[in-house]
Amino acid sequence: MAVRKSNKSLWVLLALIAIILAVILLLPGCGNRAAKVAGEVQAATLVEAGDVAPDFVVGMFDGSQVRLSDLRGKVVLLNFWATWCPPCRAEMARVGTDVIERFAGRDFVFLPLSRGEARSDVAAFREKNGYDFPMGLDSTETVYGLYASNYIPRNFLIDREGKVVATSVGYDAAEFDELIRTIEKTLENQ
Repeated sequence: MAVRKSNKSLWVLLALIAIILAVILLLPGCGNRAAKVAGEVQAATLVEAGDVAPDFVVGMFDGSQVRLSDLRGKVVLLNFWATWCPPCRAEMARVGTDVIERFAGRDFVFLPLSRGEARSDVAAFREKNGYDFPMGLDSTETVYGLYASNYIPRNFLIDREGKVVATSVGYDAAEFDELIRTIEKTLENQ
């Protein structure tokens, strides 16, 4: 009888592990390398380098609104992210010094938009991590839907004329370093 109970417990445990793994692998939108290789990211990308960035208005965390076309004349790094996404959190941890401080005082705007989240979730995330830089709230994914249909984090580097010059999906330290170099070149070239 004791052997049957332990076998049943083992099966229940294995089933729970399988369910947890399935949920992790199927999390909607958190970019991964396997999806990149399969070409799924390409199919989910609606705006590519060379395209004019679709205009939008987004509500910011502080209650103000930003219209992308009002930022013409500046280089903009449009970033889609979410608090629940581990690669997004890793990328966001680098933003303070590697992006915001590095390009402070230049014609540059970092515009992170929280994808599909409530203001309260973003507020808790900001407080926990000590982030005080401007953030947009795209809780209905309206803005995101202009640029992509899946996978985050996503970055769209937009030049002074409103044209996308570079994109990235997922977080990879070397790829993010390259994006920073591209920001620098874009600022110098215009």
